[in-house]
Amino acid sequence: MSLLDFSPPKAKPVDLLIIAGEASGDEHASILIEELLKENPSLNVSALGGKCLQAKGAHLIYPLVDHAVVGLFEVLKNYFLFKNIFLKTLKWIQLYKPHTILLVDYPGFNLRLARELKKNGISLKGGGTVKVLQYISPQLWAWKPKRRFMMEEVLDGLAVLFPFEVDCYTDTKLPVSFVGHPFGSEKYEPSVCYDRNGPLLILPGSRIQPVERILPVFLDAYEQLLLEFPNMDAYLPVPDKNIRTAVEKILMNRPELKKKVKVVKGSKKINVRAALMSSGTMSLSCAVAGIPGAIGYRAHPITYMIGRLLVKVPHLGMANILLSSDPPYPEFLQSSANGKTLKDALERILNDDEARARAEVNSSKIIKLIYGPKEKNAKEWLAQEISLC
Repeated sequence: MSLLDFSPPKAKPVDLLIIAGEASGDEHASILIEELLKENPSLNVSALGGKCLQAKGAHLIYPLVDHAVVGLFEVLKNYFLFKNIFLKTLKWIQLYKPHTILLVDYPGFNLRLARELKKNGISLKGGGTVKVLQYISPQLWAWKPKRRFMMEEVLDGLAVLFPFEVDCYTDTKLPVSFVGHPFGSEKYEPSVCYDRNGPLLILPGSRIQPVERILPVFLDAYEQLLLEFPNMDAYLPVPDKNIRTAVEKILMNRPELKKKVKVVKGSKKINVRAALMSSGTMSLSCAVAGIPGAIGYRAHPITYMIGRLLVKVPHLGMANILLSSDPPYPEFLQSSANGKTLKDALERILNDDEARARAEVNSSKIIKLIYGPKEKNAKEWLAQEISLC
């Protein structure tokens, strides 16, 4: 099989290969790699990931983030694409034999890859030479908790973002370290800030299918909100060209809103008054930044039905899971996520003089939870694992 789509490493040997298949993992890993390369500039890092890792010094061998999908139906629809990427990834590793592989979240792809690396005698666990680490735990506390035993068999170490996740692995021999979530670090600068007179922030997600499903609903809510707040503009960040194309196609059918919605680069720092968001990483970022708002989400009906059977958490947004006794954001799922319900939720927030104060209090609570006492941060953990200290 040809590796034509995968570029070779910029140099050999490869010290570290990072595999991040989603925008959030690409962002988290880029923060980690930036800090690691500052102290070890000669480290040779390759990545299957996205633009964030590339911008921070990793050599991008394949833009895996460009193919991110969510949900069982969407994965099945793209089965042959992912199978091809998977086999090429395995062959690249066999050919260039990186010293260490860092798997970043993305468990459906990454844990299967770790299993194949063991089966083929490539990883340390399989009698080979390649160390396999995982950064960011699968959400065992939500579904598929038995994955921890397979992880014990194929991984050499795991770093988790939330302190309660360590307890999920106490009945295994897998070395697990709580390293803190990068959003809680003093060095982290959220891409959003609060502004009492700012626009509405619209965050439909970082994958095309969810964006196409939820953005029209968000625009319905915004259109209705304009009846009471006619001067409120909206910002809609896009992480890449593909999402921008999908967003602009939807906006073309809403000419009355196109002038009010400003599509901006995802990396641009913006000041906003409130946020209307899906449940992804940006909802946690908004909570850390003290931005009031509401969560709306629509999955494919088949994905949602299966999820209802398998997922065992009371909330969808991570901020709500962390502060489950008093969740900071109202959530609206499937048919409940419609223009009227979301508009009503935002209207209550915008007319509530205490909304910002509560968001600030919740921000402090979340930061303490996600970056509390720990033995080492992510950079220190990785440096130790790859024998740089």
